[in-house]
Amino acid sequence: MTNRFYSNLFRNEKGATAIEYGLLAAMIVIAAISGLNSFSSSFLNMSNNTTAAVQEATSNSQ
Repeated sequence: MTNRFYSNLFRNEKGATAIEYGLLAAMIVIAAISGLNSFSSSFLNMSNNTTAAVQEATSNSQ
């Protein structure tokens, strides 16, 4: 009975597949967060540059 339990345990791959999908989902989330983080930094710099240019242009015209 014990040998059958262990042989079935090692042949059952449902748990391994679930863990693999979980790891894949975690890697996708980490990649998305890091991508959004670098995008937000670039977007913030672009926004600050645009704001500074608009302020400079409006202060020169007065």
